[in-house]
Amino acid sequence: MDGSGGGENAQVNVFGEPLATCSDAPRTGWFRSGCCETDAQDVGSHTVCAVLTEDFLRFSLSCGNDLSTPRPEFGFPGLKAGDRWCLCAARWREAWRAGCAPRVNLKATHRRALEVIDLGLLKTYSIDLA
Repeated sequence: MDGSGGGENAQVNVFGEPLATCSDAPRTGWFRSGCCETDAQDVGSHTVCAVLTEDFLRFSLSCGNDLSTPRPEFGFPGLKAGDRWCLCAARWREAWRAGCAPRVNLKATHRRALEVIDLGLLKTYSIDLA
């Protein structure tokens, strides 16, 4: 994935800057590149770089998405509180509405997340703004 390109497919963060790495351990992202890169096939928009919490992981499980259980057959290690992971923008918004949205790394959050979540709201959950 070429993150330096311009136009509609540019892999840039919510500030229009080059997308920072979200996590290499565990390796996250739609492409498992470590970044929250996306393309037209990513209908879930895995674009929000979140720092997971126990509350969020329980919420996700209650919504039918078990992120905690390892699935070695898919190369999925299972996630725990403190891990960073590229979440679907709509799921992050659902978690916010339920009162359990995790913090986010905006420099590693793809600008496509702004199609679903207001930047002002994301900033209130930011770990990377002073």
